[in-house]
Amino acid sequence: MRRAPRTLAVLAGAAVAAASLTSAGPVSAGSTTTTTTTAGPTTTSTAATGALVCARRVVDGWSLPRLADEVVAVSVDAAHVGSYGPAAHAGFGALLVFGSRAPAGFARVVARLQTMTPGGLAMLVMSDEEGGGVARLTNLVAAPPWARAMGTSWSPSRIELAGERLGASMLAAGLTVDLAPVLDVDPRAVYPGARDPDGLRSFSGVAATVAADGTAFSQGLARAGVTAVVKHFPGLGGATGNTDYAPAATRPWPQLVATDLAPFRAAIAAGAPGVMVANARVPGLTAEPASLSAVVYRYLRGPMGFGGLTMTDSLSAGAISAAGLSVPSASVEAVEAGADLVLAGPSPTPAGALALARASAAALASAVTAGSLARATLAEAAAQVVATRNVLSC
Repeated sequence: MRRAPRTLAVLAGAAVAAASLTSAGPVSAGSTTTTTTTAGPTTTSTAATGALVCARRVVDGWSLPRLADEVVAVSVDAAHVGSYGPAAHAGFGALLVFGSRAPAGFARVVARLQTMTPGGLAMLVMSDEEGGGVARLTNLVAAPPWARAMGTSWSPSRIELAGERLGASMLAAGLTVDLAPVLDVDPRAVYPGARDPDGLRSFSGVAATVAADGTAFSQGLARAGVTAVVKHFPGLGGATGNTDYAPAATRPWPQLVATDLAPFRAAIAAGAPGVMVANARVPGLTAEPASLSAVVYRYLRGPMGFGGLTMTDSLSAGAISAAGLSVPSASVEAVEAGADLVLAGPSPTPAGALALARASAAALASAVTAGSLARATLAEAAAQVVATRNVLSC
């Protein structure tokens, strides 16, 4: 089913727009120019909105395949990071790094990949650095404790400092986006697993605590120059199971509105640049996975006032495959619904990861050609990705 294109004017005027970061070098005025960002605090929403306006101009003349590539993340095995040159050359918008350890020279390889991109546009280089047992590249990145441990005994100011230190070590390793913090409200202090996707990943079972601590963590990352992506909207606390393994449902929508959305509201009001949408269905709102549901993105863009980067949780998750969808077909549904960037889990080989990313991009381009996905929708998603880690002037 074809959905109407996103209204660009509405997105441009949203309260919180896509985050852009300050650059060490000057950016000239006049025609659109880009500078790859490496560090610096998140700018104000006014400047971020300006970056999105410029990004729309950047992508306006792109081919359909180029637009499709920009909204797809390629899953990267850190041990073989040098094998992903084709992803950079093609112009895929993001690299999603998996692996517990990085090889020697990892940061140098990532920097080289960034020089290969079309037009010198920076790719998002992402990983899940939540702390505790959810950490990547442990030989390079100094992860904090579990969110629950921080939420139980640390002040927000100490959590912000921990986020800043984490962000600094991420940036030194070439990672520019953290798929954290978790803003789900979960009272169960258990190791996350098939029954509970959160547990120790949640700061608290009290929404106000999650709001204060999660926002502090995000702001610490921003101080280090790393883009935070809060998750898993609209909240997986108390979910019936873990969508990585099988279909699951959130708490009923009225309860989410009354309680669980509070941490997301706080983070968005504080300038959170990215939001990850969950793969769970939301009783009372949508019977399909939230990541594929237009009503969820409309609520995020509308009542929640979010104008930044939206992305899916992994579309190779059990909840998605159980719905009869492949990663490429789910990618089309997600972008059509309102996602800017589509993610998948790790692949056994770099060649497999590249093949899956290409298949997803091809499916998106084909959907536009077939008329089931509006080109304007795809272009807006690509612009959001471009605006997130590039300083633009136009």
